[in-house]
Amino acid sequence: MDISLKHINKLAIPALISGVAEPILSLTDAAIVGNMHNNATVSLAAVGIVTTFISMLIWVLGQTRSAISSILSQYVGANKLNAIKNLPAQAIFLISALSIVIICSTYPFAKQIFKLYNASGLVLEYSVVYYKIRVLGFPFTLFTIGVFGAFRGLQNTYYPMVIAIIGAVVNIILDVVLVYGISGYIAPMHIKGAAYASVVAQLIMAAFSAYFLLKKTIIPLIPSLPLNPEIKRFMVMILNLFIRTIALNITLYYASSFATSYGPAYIAAYTIAINLWFLGAFIVDGYSSAGNILSGKLFGAKNYKSLVALSNKLIKYALIVGIILGILGALFYYSIGRIFTKEPEVLKTFYNVFYIVLLMQPLCTLAFIFDGIFKGLGKMGYLRNVLLFSTFIVFIPILFLLDSQNYKLQGIFIAITFWIIARGIPLIIKFRQLFLPLTQKT
Repeated sequence: MDISLKHINKLAIPALISGVAEPILSLTDAAIVGNMHNNATVSLAAVGIVTTFISMLIWVLGQTRSAISSILSQYVGANKLNAIKNLPAQAIFLISALSIVIICSTYPFAKQIFKLYNASGLVLEYSVVYYKIRVLGFPFTLFTIGVFGAFRGLQNTYYPMVIAIIGAVVNIILDVVLVYGISGYIAPMHIKGAAYASVVAQLIMAAFSAYFLLKKTIIPLIPSLPLNPEIKRFMVMILNLFIRTIALNITLYYASSFATSYGPAYIAAYTIAINLWFLGAFIVDGYSSAGNILSGKLFGAKNYKSLVALSNKLIKYALIVGIILGILGALFYYSIGRIFTKEPEVLKTFYNVFYIVLLMQPLCTLAFIFDGIFKGLGKMGYLRNVLLFSTFIVFIPILFLLDSQNYKLQGIFIAITFWIIARGIPLIIKFRQLFLPLTQKT
């Protein structure tokens, strides 16, 4: 099986482009809203709080992609695709139905939810307005994520890339038009316009996802009975990933909550920094996705020597990508901040922590690459345990310690750095313990 750099890039680069779709939606909202003439800082803070909460929902339920991709890729490796082709439709139906339940249960309580993030006054009011529109796109996002998982399992990242580009372009255009308006034609909608732009973009992405899956693959979209025998393994994977992702989002909740408690300038600066961190994570997700796709296929084929060789190559590529991201951020250090806001206090606070985001990039890339490999292998239980350890034993104690020493935003990102280290190192050690002995037997 081909694990050359050319083949890895053939999977990774389209996955990279499709992976940045969600952070681009959020970054575009932040950049456009942060440069409004009216209440820009407050609006940017509201977008940051809501983005954190919606990202939590997407990451918890969006784990469908990894589970579908893992099972499909293993069956592709074993040359038994027909036995699994009805699983994605069943999985996507279940998760889309659950998304409707979540909308109905959170929509009436939006104000109470964002009070938990320490939002108050105008920030709270804007957060509720933005969320009640933006969340309407949630089912479309989960549907698209599920379809992306099917494509990845089939070793295809091209069509997800096309869909993501379409969504990003639509979102950027609509953001500008709806937030700022067009004189004489469309009145400025401010923060509401940013939310509507995201919803329309998500709807269009879902429509193209359905079209390409039906036209380009043998995977159906209408769920049918009986349930696929692998649905049980799928549900166990999802349960482990749910727990894992809840732990991940507890980290983000505490980070966002502490930043909000420091004041509007801090949460605005945190919004810019964490969204840039997300962007870096999703850029690396291209190689993480290649690791996910290829490791599942190699594991299904029991080709352990190539699996270990793949991991060694991805470690090298991860470090190179992480260093490049850090260098690019350093070269454009001050101009990056000015893209999102012109407020001097927000910029000063952002510049005081952005260097930490850049320094942790090589560490992030290693952790994310092995996240992808373990998802491809279907080892979701170990991923769950690592996240529980890194969140509750590493991140939270360090965060509270540094907060007590008045480190504020710096403390948050230092704690995130140690959290990343605690995520990456155990995965590398466990992988080598599992598969190095198997290479001696094949």
